[in-house]
Amino acid sequence: MTTTPPTEGDQGLSEVQPRQRGRLSPWLWVCGAVLLMLVLNTGIGPVAIRPGEVIRILLSRLPFLDLQADWPQTFETILFQIRLPHTLLMVLTGMALGGSGAAFQGLFRNPLADPYIIGVASGAGLGAVVAIAIDWPVTWMGMAIVPAAAFVGGLLTVMIVYALARVGKSTPVTTLILAGVAVGTFTSALTSLILLVSTDQIQRAVVWLLGGFSLGGWEPVIASLPYLIIGLIFLMLLGRPLNVLQFGDEQALQLGLNVERVKLLLVAAASLVAAVAVSFSGIIGFVGLIVPHLIRLLWGTDYRRLIPLATLGGGAVLLASDTLARTLLAPRELPVGIITSLLGAPFFLWLLRKARVEEAW
Repeated sequence: MTTTPPTEGDQGLSEVQPRQRGRLSPWLWVCGAVLLMLVLNTGIGPVAIRPGEVIRILLSRLPFLDLQADWPQTFETILFQIRLPHTLLMVLTGMALGGSGAAFQGLFRNPLADPYIIGVASGAGLGAVVAIAIDWPVTWMGMAIVPAAAFVGGLLTVMIVYALARVGKSTPVTTLILAGVAVGTFTSALTSLILLVSTDQIQRAVVWLLGGFSLGGWEPVIASLPYLIIGLIFLMLLGRPLNVLQFGDEQALQLGLNVERVKLLLVAAASLVAAVAVSFSGIIGFVGLIVPHLIRLLWGTDYRRLIPLATLGGGAVLLASDTLARTLLAPRELPVGIITSLLGAPFFLWLLRKARVEEAW
């Protein structure tokens, strides 16, 4: 019997395949972490709700379950009107940062890339600070003016960066990074200038920049959900093309991949979800950097699994950070961006110390 020798592309793709042993374990671990942190996060506050009661209250809303309501009615009001919207907004933000961070690391073939590498955060920060300084009491398309301005600022910055990085009909990765650094530095300087001349609103702006901005109620969740769903689905569908891109642009072209279209789709989808995350929750560092890196070390470099696992893992990590931010100095609540930076920097250094990055990548 004759066998067909594997092609060069098949051999390359086999290198990024994760180990087949324990195929379900990554999903069980990550989904379990998300559910656990969701229950713990919603139960924490001035009025403590035990995890068992949180689960029973949530299950009582299912139409096919008939649970006796032996908990105070105020628990339901607190849970569904105050805490659950905040928790879901945090998990959506973490998912956006984890998924977009994994996509950018694959696009740039660099484990140090994060969702803000081409200027989303700096552009969103400029838009938010401008809105805060002017203090517009209006909404745009149903969104409060600060997240709306941040969203527009982030996307406009990415569009400018991508246009500047174009060289003929191609977009070199190195040029894209350099353009992102240049434009990001410029917008950050403008943000600092506005903060200097707008002293009345400086505290509110600093809280936003530290990841402490969060609107209450269900409106932010409803407004952000369609963009996040569309962007994350696109990123997950681009897992296999992203695997092929790891061989380099020339090799990917020889394998039949439309490199420029894939790059454009990756930048558009990853920037969209990152802009939404920044718009509603402020600038939160390290989640989009560490989570994809950790998932890659634990379960391999196949982006068909890496992106969805990093998406779920980002939600779990940000929920854990938000839980710490609300409990360390209770009843005072810290900006979650401070917690992710304080924990993320040492943890990332530990990862670099314990693992050989070249082998993991």
